[in-house]
Amino acid sequence: MNEYIEQFEITAQGRNSGYEDNSYDRILLLCVILLLLFGVLMVYSATSVVQPVRESAVKPAELNSQFFFLKKHIISLSAGLVFMFLAFRFNLKKLYSLSYVLPLISVVMVILVFVPGIGMKVNGASRWIRFWPSSLQPSEFAKFAMIVFLAKYLSSPRFNPDSILCFIKPLFVMAMFQMLFLLQPDFGSAMAMALITFTMLFLAGFRMRYIIGTVLLMSPPVVMLLMVPYRLKRITSFLDPWSDPQKAGYQLVQSFIALGSGGLTGIGLGASRQKLSFLPYINTDFIFSLMGEELGFLGVLVVILLFGIFFVRGLKIATGKEDPFQYYLGQGLTYLITYQALINIAVVTGLVPTKGLPLPFISYGGSALFVNMMAAGLLLNISKRYQHVSEYDSTDNILRRKKAKISVYGKRIG
Repeated sequence: MNEYIEQFEITAQGRNSGYEDNSYDRILLLCVILLLLFGVLMVYSATSVVQPVRESAVKPAELNSQFFFLKKHIISLSAGLVFMFLAFRFNLKKLYSLSYVLPLISVVMVILVFVPGIGMKVNGASRWIRFWPSSLQPSEFAKFAMIVFLAKYLSSPRFNPDSILCFIKPLFVMAMFQMLFLLQPDFGSAMAMALITFTMLFLAGFRMRYIIGTVLLMSPPVVMLLMVPYRLKRITSFLDPWSDPQKAGYQLVQSFIALGSGGLTGIGLGASRQKLSFLPYINTDFIFSLMGEELGFLGVLVVILLFGIFFVRGLKIATGKEDPFQYYLGQGLTYLITYQALINIAVVTGLVPTKGLPLPFISYGGSALFVNMMAAGLLLNISKRYQHVSEYDSTDNILRRKKAKISVYGKRIG
């Protein structure tokens, strides 16, 4: 008994002094490394024979090498590993203090996409800013900034989940980003931010009538946005892609062909036929289809299991934290990556309308890869045994989380 009391006193002293144990979640790190290795393998397979090129994105002379896209991906991956390590070592107290600054920086970055000479327009959309030697997509960083902002806001001592005013404030920040996304236009990023925001508000214990009421109020403008001809065409082609297999339903039909031809074990690594200029964006949005064709059902099942383990470990890291900032930050980052993986897989399998979202850690490198690796680094940072970040005692957070469970599941939840 004395040993237990002594251990408790040591733990209590550590918590009171802000003690930090540098151990981290190695299972989550292993999942990320394996997904990244899958990505390198599939990016090479997708681009080594017929290279997918955006309009004016690559000079013809650069396409002589079959390793061109692989080299660019590895460079992006190397930079992502640096971001991931820095996020792992970053002081969470500093991140807490920067939580309200990051959204302002992100707003400026998103506005820059509309500035001539700085912003880039591809396929009619202004979503990128020029950043030598490549480009950046600010919307990816904006989603990350929104999660950090919400983590601090929801862990603030002044936060009250019963207050309608506390519920409305983060919605204004979300709406500001969404309006800028829709001007690009980028409907997918706007909806992804809404999904993440409402998930975090739900976890914070806001009354369900607030959330449901807001969703109902948002429904008419969302329907109007979906009625825009090219978006409506995506929905109708999603419902019946075979009605227009050469135009509106082309991507989905080719994706089905790739997945169907893979069978149980696949046709073999590098043997894809759909990558021979049949399936567009096979190295980015539809790379899961390539895996299904070359590695078969067993191959994609491994990838899905890795994302499943990542999700479970991410939630375990977050829910194991008494500090509210780390709890909400861990939840937000876990759902950010998981939602993107779910949406990408749902798109290529025909469960939801086509939308250009890359598969985390696997799709050809870019801004999304940087942000996802940075998010993974922060999750590993949070998984360290104990770091006190927020401004109030952790017991307040425990009471809030119990209250949130009661509001959702009923009074019998302990």
